Amino acid sequence: MKPVLLWSDALFFLLIAVAVGGAWWGRRQAHLRAGWAQVWTSRRARISAVVLGIFFVIGCVDSLHYRPLLPQEEGKPPAHSVEVLSALDALLMPLKANTEKTYSAPLANELFAKETLDDGSRGFPALKYPGAHVFGTDKVGQDVFYLTLKSIRTGLLIGTLTTLIMLPAAVLLGIVAGYLGGWVDDLIQYLYTTLNSIPGVLLIAASVLMMQVIIDTHPDWFATAAERADARLLALCAILGVTSWTGLCRLLRGETLKLREMEYVQAARAFGVSRLAIMLRHVLPNVMHIVLIAVVMDFSGLVLAEAVLSYVGVGVDPNTISFGTMINAARLELAREPMVWWSLAAAFVFMFAMVLAANLLADAVRDAFDPRAAK
Repeated sequence: MKPVLLWSDALFFLLIAVAVGGAWWGRRQAHLRAGWAQVWTSRRARISAVVLGIFFVIGCVDSLHYRPLLPQEEGKPPAHSVEVLSALDALLMPLKANTEKTYSAPLANELFAKETLDDGSRGFPALKYPGAHVFGTDKVGQDVFYLTLKSIRTGLLIGTLTTLIMLPAAVLLGIVAGYLGGWVDDLIQYLYTTLNSIPGVLLIAASVLMMQVIIDTHPDWFATAAERADARLLALCAILGVTSWTGLCRLLRGETLKLREMEYVQAARAFGVSRLAIMLRHVLPNVMHIVLIAVVMDFSGLVLAEAVLSYVGVGVDPNTISFGTMINAARLELAREPMVWWSLAAAFVFMFAMVLAANLLADAVRDAFDPRAAK
């Protein structure tokens, strides 16, 4: 096989490395160590962390991509397939390969719709793999459980990479606006007020469609369909990051306005400490609890945003498996008679578990790190 490193894979592993480095640094800080110790005293936080950890392990395994080796023909050099698979595909190859003709209910032994059998009568044909599909199959016979597990990576990328794009701008502009004030504050306020005045869905839709035009007019940029879908996924992350930093920036500006009047900041200024040093040494450490809480809480909102955008057709590439594309496909399935409900139910259950775990962990983090929270 030939290893393939997509841009989203590199950024995802970079973010994990930054998180591991931040955790190692945080263990050396007494106040952070005490805060996280309080987080882990909550049973809900521990369960939520385990659930999110399982999702992240699945996402990491699904981010190890490769191109399999094609069967070698005599007299010809070895060649690799243009299809890009992941380590998760290799682990779930029975689910991926065991396809049926069309819809089948969860754990069913026969197809969902009646067809004309070999003897000329109408009935339900037997499945090739009876009882093997836990969540049933979709219109083209793919296993819904396999599609749901593949959707986890997309949700994690939307939640984490968008945060990676949004966080530096929000922290930098929020602290600078609050501490420097004056025309700098006015300019930054004007910037995020203007962005907030534009309807978010319309701005995202216009940006995604423009990016899609660029991708369509330059097909030579992408060697495989996976690289093309990955480019649209990164574009969506960038667009969501550009439009989602304003809320955190406003929070940090207000907190910095309060911190710059504190006695230790006034003392540092009286001793001639530079503005940059004050912002790095005194302001930034004292707003990190807001940053941490906002990051964890925004993660769930971004996962839901991908589902909504894919539902209206301006989300990820149609070839990318995600919760949003599964829900969008289920829109027509619910109008069938009898109704096909299991694709929507599977996507909803897994997305609900991810979002609920992130929200519960965010509540525990807020209670531990927010000094204004009730103890």
